[in-house]
Amino acid sequence: MPADYHTHTPLCHHAVGEPQEYVAAALKAGLTEYGVSCHAPVQEEPFDEWRMLSSDLPAYFNWVDTARDYAQGRIPVRLGLECDWLPGCEQWITELTQRAEWDYLIGSVHYLGGWNFDNPSRLKSWEEVEVEQAWTLYWEQYCAMALSGLFDFLGHPDLIKKFSHRPNGDLHRFYEPAIDAIKRGNCAIELNTTGWHKPCEEQYPAADFLSLACSAGIPLLLSSDAHAPGEVARDFDRATALALETGYQETLLFEKRRGTPVSLTASP
Repeated sequence: MPADYHTHTPLCHHAVGEPQEYVAAALKAGLTEYGVSCHAPVQEEPFDEWRMLSSDLPAYFNWVDTARDYAQGRIPVRLGLECDWLPGCEQWITELTQRAEWDYLIGSVHYLGGWNFDNPSRLKSWEEVEVEQAWTLYWEQYCAMALSGLFDFLGHPDLIKKFSHRPNGDLHRFYEPAIDAIKRGNCAIELNTTGWHKPCEEQYPAADFLSLACSAGIPLLLSSDAHAPGEVARDFDRATALALETGYQETLLFEKRRGTPVSLTASP
């Protein structure tokens, strides 16, 4: 079973569970590795209600250390961070990279300007925007993030569809420039299974995007985006089958920000 590197902790204020429970779930699932990647602090603070503050970072490192102690060599526990891509964030993220010996950093787009478009509490805002424009802005930000060189892999590539708002026509007009940017930025992407449990009822990204990414030689990871121990490696059998169907044979393992290709069906 592949690694699951996109998981959260209660420090983000919308996840639950103890380190030991997450490790136990990873072991039960037969994962190759387990990684922790809670929502990174954003300047200026407080930025929103669903992430760590800078002052929480020591507690975050202790959380990961507790998970490693409990794992006792049975499974590697990797230290990551999910960082929001926002205009002008580059200096702050560069500073964050110096705060710890990270194994990987995930880049994600959750905001268009001041609009947290995937937040259920902001759902009414979708009635006030043009879907075509929202998608255009989203993918422009995603391309800029990919080209920044700051991240090891990119989170939930088409998160903009979360509430099933999709523009008309062939979506390749959004996908193809993003694929080009991700390739030029030398990034990997994730197949994020949480989309199957959201209103869009589809993994992130769509199968067409995965096929294009595979053809372009973009590496792939599987991610649960777990916010509870029971979600670790959720739907990974289904995700592995889809990855294979779209042409993937390998995934990546990360340590100290170096990715190593391994078979998608590798066992620990």
